[in-house]
Amino acid sequence: MGKTSAGGWMLLGALLLGGCVHQPAVKVDNSDQPYRIGREDVLDIAVWRDAELSRTLPVRPDGYISMPMVGEVQAAGKTPTELAEALKSSFQPYVQEPRVTVIVREVNSSRVFVTGEVTHPGAYPLRGRVSLIQAIALAGGFTDFANSDGIVVIRSDGNGGQIPVRYSDLISPDGGQDVLLRPGDTIVVP
Repeated sequence: MGKTSAGGWMLLGALLLGGCVHQPAVKVDNSDQPYRIGREDVLDIAVWRDAELSRTLPVRPDGYISMPMVGEVQAAGKTPTELAEALKSSFQPYVQEPRVTVIVREVNSSRVFVTGEVTHPGAYPLRGRVSLIQAIALAGGFTDFANSDGIVVIRSDGNGGQIPVRYSDLISPDGGQDVLLRPGDTIVVP
């Protein structure tokens, strides 16, 4: 073997070992986000001193609600405060100094989806702060063929993107950062 051959083997060995190094963890934003109204949520809309305009109604599958006098109003994607402000400005021509309050009576739109090599894939309600480990537990855990270090969380919010997660990092003593799920997230376990 010549010098060229030995150098080639060293380069190949370095490349192979380099492929085994952990990739740096992706920084995940686990901060609390304001609740955004979703399709199929049920809202209590109160217009102060106007019982005829106050009502309880569901957000339709297209994301709109229908209100007397103002018609169709986009509700999905807004916070309750943003929707109250939009209704207030819509009622302005018809009601003197309208005061509008929006309360989310039923949260029906907040779901996460777990698919792939878990015991019970499907859609699960997102009640409160749910972590990735908790969602996997809700889905019955991994099957025998799961690649638990190849998990991907697909985030469908405005930023979008994919978050690669290694389960072994999450449960290590060093304490990897668990991912707090958001409505619409999809967990893929290959």
